[in-house]
Order: sequence, then C-alpha cells, then structure tokens
Amino acid sequence: MRKKRSDRNHLIYMLTCEPTDERYIGVTVMNSTSQAKTLKQRWKGHLYKALVLQESWVLPRTIREYGEDSFTAEVLKIVRGKKAAFAAESALINDLGTELNTRIKQ
Repeated sequence: MRKKRSDRNHLIYMLTCEPTDERYIGVTVMNSTSQAKTLKQRWKGHLYKALVLQESWVLPRTIREYGEDSFTAEVLKIVRGKKAAFAAESALINDLGTELNTRIKQ
C-alpha cells in the first residue's frame, strides 16, 4: 500500500458571518490546483454539517441562523505540509480570537 504524502499543500481560509462580523478559521487539503474550487468544496462540507446533519456547535448553528448567503470566504494562505498547516491554523485562531471556532458559544 502506498504511503500518503505528508507534504501536500493545505489551504487556510477564513469564513466571516457578515451580520455579526464573527469569524471562523479553517484548514483543508488542496485537492485541486484551484484555490477557489478547494474552498467551494470545503464550504459545501460546512453547509452539509449545518443543514443536513444539524450539528450543534457554533459554526453550523450560525449558518442555520443567518443563512449561507450571509457568509463570505477568503483564502488566507497556502501552507505546505499537514503539520505546518495545522500549526498555522492554530496560531491564526489564537491571534485573531475567532468566535466561530468554539464548540459552545460564550
């Protein structure tokens, strides 16, 4: 069996709920060469968790409350390697104090 590559590119992105200005930082592996396509696929995953699975943590609840059209998404950076990507994501979450990365709304 072939070993998975650990040096793939990862996209770090930010979702912003426009009515509340609350933010979410996330990371996803680049499955295509297009940043826009990768981000669109990840956004569909967030919508599925919010609208179909009805998950109860903060981001899905906020999507249900304000609707998917109330969010903007932007690419923050591309990081090579899984470990480096997750470290960069954690640093951004801590630096920005993002409100939607928590499991329970404060």
